[in-house]
Amino acid sequence: MPSAAERTRTLVQSTCSSVLLIPGVDAAAWDQLMPLTRSVGPDGDLFLELPADSPVVRTATHAEDDELSAVLELTDVAPVSVPHRIRGRAWVSGWLTTVPGLSGPGRMTLRLETGEAYVDDLWGAEEVEPEAFRDAAPDPLIEYEAELLQHMHAAHGEQLATLCGLLGDRTAGRCPAHLPSVAPLALDRYGLRLRLCEDRGRSYDARFEFPAPVRDVNELREAMYTLFEAAAH
Repeated sequence: MPSAAERTRTLVQSTCSSVLLIPGVDAAAWDQLMPLTRSVGPDGDLFLELPADSPVVRTATHAEDDELSAVLELTDVAPVSVPHRIRGRAWVSGWLTTVPGLSGPGRMTLRLETGEAYVDDLWGAEEVEPEAFRDAAPDPLIEYEAELLQHMHAAHGEQLATLCGLLGDRTAGRCPAHLPSVAPLALDRYGLRLRLCEDRGRSYDARFEFPAPVRDVNELREAMYTLFEAAAH
């Protein structure tokens, strides 16, 4: 399974929504707190590009040499429609400074020196040490995950449903009319997670591990074929 540091790093470098929060700083519009771009430097610090007129940027500019604490809050939402659609949240807190000269007109880059991080997602809730966050790598499928899940949901629903046969007692002996509906929920290099929705609004998740971690989309295709072959037999 992916480590807490890897999961946090993946969220930071994904396209999920985020806001940069500073105690005492309010914004007239929520989008004034949303970074336009996010990246991670070699030391594990976050580089966040925001509109130059954002109250966060103004506060960081006026803070000068004072330590300005801030928190980047990330919210991960499933790219397909499922019950309980928020897959997780992460928080990276630290100290904020401006980095002049890196941004284009109307923008400013801020550096968030990582002090601590925390993730609460489908795997559970865990703290992340700054060194672990620095050394972790994002999941190699993160760039394609949303598109892949949407494609699976739209074009391969029946195939995904066959994976329920690998769950053993959880679906054994049930008539087809009462089997749960299936939606792909999350995908990473270690496996696929489905959300199974039953009558009366109940749902639960099932995780299907790949034979070995995949490194790219080609290896993912082979891993999915192996899962479907196992379900067919």
